[in-house]
Amino acid sequence: MKTGYEPEFDFPARDAPERTYLLATVPRSGSTYLSHVLWRTGCLGAPLEYLNFEPAGPYGHANRSPAEQTRLWHAALRHRVSPNGVFGLKAFPLQLEALQQNNPGLLREVMRQVVPSRAGSRIVYLRRRDRTAHAISYARAMLSGVWRKEQEHAAMAVPDYSPVAVERAGRLIDGQESAWNAMFAELNLTALTLWYEDVVADPGKAAGEVAAYLGVSLDPRAEVAIPMVERQSQDGARVWAAKHQGG
Repeated sequence: MKTGYEPEFDFPARDAPERTYLLATVPRSGSTYLSHVLWRTGCLGAPLEYLNFEPAGPYGHANRSPAEQTRLWHAALRHRVSPNGVFGLKAFPLQLEALQQNNPGLLREVMRQVVPSRAGSRIVYLRRRDRTAHAISYARAMLSGVWRKEQEHAAMAVPDYSPVAVERAGRLIDGQESAWNAMFAELNLTALTLWYEDVVADPGKAAGEVAAYLGVSLDPRAEVAIPMVERQSQDGARVWAAKHQGG
């Protein structure tokens, strides 16, 4: 299974990005889909989770090694910059909190390089309008351990509907969005807000909005071939939604 973090998907190496942005979001918001929409343009960097050091994450081998985490971050800054100089980072608040606890020096470096305290940096904030669907998606993923289409298989256990899990997931979403909003307010930042439902309806328009916000031009000739992101089966989510609505 190709995740997109493999060296074969690197851009040509650069000394440093000229323009950076943070794709700020929370789990189950459709951020992997949006990150690939932006990446595929070849003009908006490759905004993946370069700070995801969870054991099951893309850089899980660095979970207990601050030095390796820093090395991986520096490698991303060299190899994941599109030819026009743009670098994007996708991050969740929980990832930044983990860095604060385990590698505060790297967090300071990330904030200095990506968060708009420097010229040219921007924030793209992805959210979902359907809060119930968001909470159900998050709850099911946490219970099943299935976060991507590639992890689905016929023999996997299907989690039973749990109103407690949905409520807990909703609180987690609210808490993480509150963390973003607090950071935006503290640093006096204004983000470009995108909605998952709009991105799915017209991904090309979403990419154009981000490009215009960053002040870069999209060139169809720059498009790159990257792993496809398939939508997970919605059958189970629909069952949960029906039960949730029925009380």
